[in-house]
Amino acid sequence: MDKRLFYKKLITLTLPMAFQSLMLASVAAADAIMLGRFDQDQMSAVSLASQIQFIQNMVLSAVTSAGTILGAQYWSKGDKKTITDIFNMMLRINALVSVIFFIGCVFFPQYLMIIFAHETALMENGIRYLQIAGWSYLLTGISQCYLSIMKISEHASRSAWISSGAVVINIGLNAVFIFGLFGMPRMGVSGAALATLISRVIEIVWCVASSFGKTYVRPDVKRFFKREKVLSADFRKCCLPVLGASLLWGIGFTSYTAVMGHLGGDAAAANSVAAVVRDLMCCMCNGIAAAGGILVGNELGVGNLTLGRQYGDKLMKISYVVGIGTALIICALTPFVLVVADLTDTARKYLLGMMFIMAFYMIGRCVNTIIINGIFAAGGDTKFDMYSLAVTMWGLAVPLAILGAFVFGWSIYIVYACTCLDEVGKIPWVMIHFRKHKWVKDLTRSRDEIEGGKI
Repeated sequence: MDKRLFYKKLITLTLPMAFQSLMLASVAAADAIMLGRFDQDQMSAVSLASQIQFIQNMVLSAVTSAGTILGAQYWSKGDKKTITDIFNMMLRINALVSVIFFIGCVFFPQYLMIIFAHETALMENGIRYLQIAGWSYLLTGISQCYLSIMKISEHASRSAWISSGAVVINIGLNAVFIFGLFGMPRMGVSGAALATLISRVIEIVWCVASSFGKTYVRPDVKRFFKREKVLSADFRKCCLPVLGASLLWGIGFTSYTAVMGHLGGDAAAANSVAAVVRDLMCCMCNGIAAAGGILVGNELGVGNLTLGRQYGDKLMKISYVVGIGTALIICALTPFVLVVADLTDTARKYLLGMMFIMAFYMIGRCVNTIIINGIFAAGGDTKFDMYSLAVTMWGLAVPLAILGAFVFGWSIYIVYACTCLDEVGKIPWVMIHFRKHKWVKDLTRSRDEIEGGKI
């Protein structure tokens, strides 16, 4: 293994992907800061309402993750035709998912908001947000397909530029619409939703325009509805466990938010700020996981199983360094966050405790993200994540948080700590599975196999 080459490849891929993740998380941070200055209830309402898109993104991410897993291996073989077929599959599925969430958010927002809040102010503001932002959910799935294909086809920097550009526009429009700058009316939550919609329109137009470049992969209109039986089966084998894990994780996180939301406005506000900090701090491990998965997948796809395994071993060690470093950064940033966050004294007190609990949580989060979403996924080992979440999140963390909040009357801090148990509890299990090296697999097939239609 050439360590210098490995680190060069990893850094080249990680930096744009981590920056892209940071910029995406910055939207939520901007919403929280601006709406927090505008009105605490509106900030909390948007945080709660955004859980709908969070669930949608779990489904969309499962589809794009499966496409990335297979695509990375086929790209290393130079099989662009199969990658185009994978791209078409991703677009078909994500378009259907986007329409479903659009209908729910625009036409039935009151039934969705009642899941997350019972206070009238939170309900009303959340409904206003969803009725506008819901239109952007039509576009999200499509643009994510384009951005994912760019990452695996040596255009990760363009993907980052598009996402980051859309985020900058979103943040700028947030300020204009929320506070009524340049003669615009003060719109609050409606302004935040409108900014999201406009930025999504710009993002998808930019994606489609970029795809017409000479070295870019784009959908094949003539083959758009053609279904390759063998490739579809391989895609399902990767996608369904990822989807199961995504739903378990996404609904579990939504349950955490719902529990904190029902503990009162101060708890919901503190949790909203903590969630923004958490998402910002996850950017580096998300970038390394995505980049590492592509590196490992590239080697496995061309049959370099030994080198792919060595890459995985190196990434595992890196995951612990990133986790511990992130925990220390959170502790160092806590005084700054408490000053910046415009919260009541009670909410600020809750936030202080949450920040230190989160620091320990982030060690497990970084390790598990890089190993499970990066290394395991690169070789198609996607079932493990689903099983581990079923046990640690739904068998332990979610029940304890619900019982602690609604039955035993535990303090806010203990309930929040319960929501962080799953990532820490998974580490021993993850390491045992990692040492088995079941993830060292070549998932590719020849075009004759794919077009032959026999599984």
